[in-house]
Amino acid sequence: MELSLLRAQAHSPSYFSLLRGSSGQRPPVDFCIPCNPYFPTTEIFEYLGRNLETILKYYPSDADTITAELCSTMGFNPKTVAMGNGSTELITWIDHLLVRESLAIPIPTFGRWTDQPLETGKRVDMYPLLESRNFTLDVNDYVSFIRTRGSRVAVICNPNNPDGGYLPKHEVLRLLDQLIDLDLVIVDESFGDFVDAEPYPGVAGEAAVRPNVIVLRSLGKNFGLHGIRFGYMVANPALAGKVRDALPKWNLNSFAEVIVFLLKECMTEYRESLRRLNNDRRAMYQQLSTMPELSVYSSQGNFLLVKLPPGYDGVPLRDHLLAEHGVYVRECGNKLGTTSQFLRLVVRPQEDVRRLLIGMTQFLLGPFRHLLGQERGAEMGRSRSAHATTGATTATHAKAVRRADHRAYQVGRVRPNPALGAMTRKHPARDVRPAAGCPSWCDRPRSVGIAPDRVPRAPQAQCVARPSVRAPFVRAVAVAEVEDDHVAFPVDRIEREGADRPATEQLVLPQRAGDGLHLGSRVGEPIVAGREPEEPHEEERAGQERRCPA
Repeated sequence: MELSLLRAQAHSPSYFSLLRGSSGQRPPVDFCIPCNPYFPTTEIFEYLGRNLETILKYYPSDADTITAELCSTMGFNPKTVAMGNGSTELITWIDHLLVRESLAIPIPTFGRWTDQPLETGKRVDMYPLLESRNFTLDVNDYVSFIRTRGSRVAVICNPNNPDGGYLPKHEVLRLLDQLIDLDLVIVDESFGDFVDAEPYPGVAGEAAVRPNVIVLRSLGKNFGLHGIRFGYMVANPALAGKVRDALPKWNLNSFAEVIVFLLKECMTEYRESLRRLNNDRRAMYQQLSTMPELSVYSSQGNFLLVKLPPGYDGVPLRDHLLAEHGVYVRECGNKLGTTSQFLRLVVRPQEDVRRLLIGMTQFLLGPFRHLLGQERGAEMGRSRSAHATTGATTATHAKAVRRADHRAYQVGRVRPNPALGAMTRKHPARDVRPAAGCPSWCDRPRSVGIAPDRVPRAPQAQCVARPSVRAPFVRAVAVAEVEDDHVAFPVDRIEREGADRPATEQLVLPQRAGDGLHLGSRVGEPIVAGREPEEPHEEERAGQERRCPA
């Protein structure tokens, strides 16, 4: 894979560019471009294939005809809708026609909302979403910022990109009420169809009757058809008509027309695709949350934002995943408001996620293997020297690690390594107990001096706080060798207050999605989203190990 493509431009290279630079290798698994992997269905693609010659050969209908059909399916008045060749075309025309002098936008966010106004000489007032608040938008603080800066246009992306943060509908309406005096308030709901936090999350119906509100929606992201380039905006008839009159009469292509006219027949399949994707998002969130020191932000989009452990950079990880594992991820170093320590990972089916997890594990835990004597060279020597200064591993500790490695062999089908040692790293003990009123392992962690005795799970659905799970650091990690797509993490001596004996746990990546395990689950433990499983007794744990389908 030609890695220079990743450094040649500010924006991520297109999938076609990666294919051209792959030199005949298998296509990469795309964790970069947010796309619905379950729609269109195979039957829809077969229909498009059978009609490909007609679709390519003849002119499409004009935009008004296609817009009328979309409104018939979505339940909008055609006078309140304007369709564009992708949402980016609509952003461009909104900037040219409706943004006069200044625009306020929270960052990090979709880059065109900052770049487009700057390119036309507007002032862009950037409101920073704080990492310490998990990039959550505070409506009152944002309104105060807009008043202080004197911004005439305000934008929010809901869910936001790249973190997937979601502002509940009642909060969005409160924001619109407080900004009724602005020239324009834009709510970008490009990822709105992926929201499952509440039944009817969008505010497009409100935009149609308010004097200064535009709601933007993407069809390519939702329907898994980025290449068609179609999106639409909803506003009152005057605003929508002003944008619609400026657009070319034939700005939509024949593929867009065919898909729009198929939608009425395919809404059941489309809703099922959203359900499956939301299930994948919950599973992927839990799996990533168990990786040591990896911070994972809860999301209502079809992607997850993660922050790498201290000392790690996303650029070499991105290059490693693409070159060694054929996995393409979005490193966020060029997004305003984030650094290269952040990655945006698109939600994909479990077979693809396993490939991602194996690659991330190999990269993030690779230094441990040097310290454990599995590789040779100067780096191993430096690691041993540094290890010696912090205190050599005791014989008792090494014996415990070898027992953990043997257990990994029995359960996770990895080759035991008798020479496997252990690495001791000093790290402040901590707990991530929830604040008052929140469920187990929720947002707003407070340091209380002890480490949790189990890996934090995803929060309860009814919690209003937005969690960011950061897996606890384990004091000693023995990394076994990988065989048949299994990765085992024998974890010995988890830091606990008052612990006087080792507590060995087993983290295993399953071979098949139906195994009932996920990365970080205890052996044989089923995934149950939103609640903490009970800790099994020792005899039950032994029975579970024997039943492991590895």
